[in-house]
Amino acid sequence: MPLSEHEQKLLEQLEKQLHEDDPKFANSMGSDPIRSWSTRHIVIGVLGTIVGILLLLVGVSLQNIFLGVLGFVVMGAGVYFATLRRAAVGKTKSAKPGKSRNSFMSNLEERWDERRRGED
Repeated sequence: MPLSEHEQKLLEQLEKQLHEDDPKFANSMGSDPIRSWSTRHIVIGVLGTIVGILLLLVGVSLQNIFLGVLGFVVMGAGVYFATLRRAAVGKTKSAKPGKSRNSFMSNLEERWDERRRGED
């Protein structure tokens, strides 16, 4: 079910305030364009995964446990490397020094109270 226009505005305000109050947390939780996919990571990760699969298959066919485990580890490392995201340098905003941390929660409580009053 899509959000109403009023709910979308509230959500945008909450996101904006979260970015102002705690930008590090907001960036780690959100799908912010600050963190982007690296083509180099994807290509190297896919190649590593393919090499890992080949090592695993060779290890199984030769009945060599060490080679099979090594192939599995290389395959896992390739998938991990392919899914890494890089952070763009210099695009993060710093928090405002004069703003208290309780303002975010107090604004949320005020909005909740306004919403509750509107339903009655």
